[in-house]
Amino acid sequence: MSSHNPRVSVIIPNWNGARLLPTCLRALEGQTFCDFEIVVVDNASSDDSRALLAREFPNVRVIALNENRFFAGAVNEGIRQTTSEIVVLLNNDTEAEATWLEELFRALDANPRAGMAATKLRLFDAREKLHSAGDFFRVNGTPGNRGVWEIDTGQYDNPSSPPALFGVCGGACAYRRAMLDEIGLFDEDLQFNCEDVDLNWRARLAGYECVFAPKAIVYHMLSASGGGAFASYYVGRNFIAVLAKNYPGALWRKYRGEIFAAQFAITRDALKHWRGESARARLRGQLAGIFALPRYLKKRQAVQAMKRISDGEIEQLLARA
Repeated sequence: MSSHNPRVSVIIPNWNGARLLPTCLRALEGQTFCDFEIVVVDNASSDDSRALLAREFPNVRVIALNENRFFAGAVNEGIRQTTSEIVVLLNNDTEAEATWLEELFRALDANPRAGMAATKLRLFDAREKLHSAGDFFRVNGTPGNRGVWEIDTGQYDNPSSPPALFGVCGGACAYRRAMLDEIGLFDEDLQFNCEDVDLNWRARLAGYECVFAPKAIVYHMLSASGGGAFASYYVGRNFIAVLAKNYPGALWRKYRGEIFAAQFAITRDALKHWRGESARARLRGQLAGIFALPRYLKKRQAVQAMKRISDGEIEQLLARA
């Protein structure tokens, strides 16, 4: 790790993750790339997180928040309190391979038009399986992880592998600070889930490319740091928020039938599983998204004003199925 002003800041949001942090941080201590700092932004944890960090990881910089500001608020605070050229985000429920940072940095260095680099995320307990080879976004308005649950045979290592790479998964990725200075940080109104999708959209609309670093590998413990009904609510709400803020008007008119069909399918599936807490939370989230449309549409004006590429170019980046 670097003692001078580092080129990379690894920002780790944490909330009651004392049981997760040692695995995450020890993997970072073994990185082959050394010009970086580690910043843990603690969301007012009530467990042993802060004491653990002070006791076992004194070289880790801790930003201690006095309230839980969720993923977006914590990460934004970490970005604001650092000055590095590259901002790297990492979930606390991960373990990075030793060459992870080196490969991420190399990918951005080799692609000057790229504003962000996606990591290859594999499952922590089934290490041959993918969780994400970067993110895609469908024309029907729903995001997804490329390769989720598939055995990793290198099928996404080629840059042209379908579905098209739209953006990064915020659980392990890199951003150029210059890009963030232009397009803004994470939307803290979204709080939890899809903040990375929203940022991907703003980056793409502004003309930035995204690169996939297939040798930058991180193992992820799924939902160890948040999931269930809590996540379902925000997914239901934030799918609508992302669409309202970012989806270009011409493409909206072209694909509105598919967009409404996708939202109806989410509603229908939730109603079918009504007895489940997560299904009810998803419905509440959809309703909250609809009621918040005026707020999202107001933000839309600023987002669309940043647009630097054509609707046709955006359409080429979207997945059909």
